[in-house]
Amino acid sequence: MATLESQRSVRSGSQFITRQQMRALNNFFSAMLFLLPSLIIFVFFVFIPLLKTLNLSLYLTDAIGRPAAFNGIENYQRIFEEKDLYNSLKVSLAFTLYVVPTTMIVALFLAVLSNVETKGISVFRVIFASTIAVSGATASLIFLFLFHPAIGIFNYILDLARLPRVQWLLTEATALISVSMVTVWLTLGFNTVIFLASLQGIPEELYESAKIDGAGFWSSFRHITIPMISPTIFFLIVVSTLGALQAFTQISVMTHGGPVESTNVIVYLIYRAFYFNGQYGIAAALSIILFLIMFVLTLIQFGVIERRVHYN
Repeated sequence: MATLESQRSVRSGSQFITRQQMRALNNFFSAMLFLLPSLIIFVFFVFIPLLKTLNLSLYLTDAIGRPAAFNGIENYQRIFEEKDLYNSLKVSLAFTLYVVPTTMIVALFLAVLSNVETKGISVFRVIFASTIAVSGATASLIFLFLFHPAIGIFNYILDLARLPRVQWLLTEATALISVSMVTVWLTLGFNTVIFLASLQGIPEELYESAKIDGAGFWSSFRHITIPMISPTIFFLIVVSTLGALQAFTQISVMTHGGPVESTNVIVYLIYRAFYFNGQYGIAAALSIILFLIMFVLTLIQFGVIERRVHYN
């Protein structure tokens, strides 16, 4: 009798395990079915172009960009032997440091203001988020007039304040800062909306409990708001960093990489190599280098910043 009961338990256990495995397989295939549209897009528009770019970076090309002769890593060696890459990396790093912290701080400030429930606040929310609807080219053309040394409104304001005029886009000292201002303005709306959505998800009971305990605004902001929105902060830091490293439109429209290469970020360096110089293999190699830089930075952010994120 004992032997029969043990055999039945083993059989029932094996059936239970089989059902678990089938359920796991069903869940996996269901998930893959929902992910299939995104996977198809990623394969055709990300992974295949990435592999083709990697392949092109190992070749010398003809006049129309077709691989002509395999030259291994010589394109990469040539890039690292010249100063253009190092200048572009320095400019891109400075541009990212100008844009990302400024955007995060200003967007969080605007989101906190927008989160106050008062009459007419929806109007201000629309104003703060309005930059989402403006394209990079349109914003760049608008700011070209605002930065104009003779008729621009920024220099007009400086005149009213009896301060010296600034050659915003015409000098090395101010060109990158000016383009960074445009980029901050462009990305402000998206970051503000995301921050506002995260702030509205914080339970009001937490603030009420903190207020009963005698906590002020800054104490609640530091110990409740920041930890609760830390996943959003981490997400926006990663997205903003990748966006800053890929900035192109405002550079192309406003400065063309000048003056004196002071705004020649790495994406514009790739553009010049491809379209102006016809160096398709060099441009492909630069693209791979940019991809690796963004990949490593993202890994560092996940390894360092994510440790401070509170997901609960």
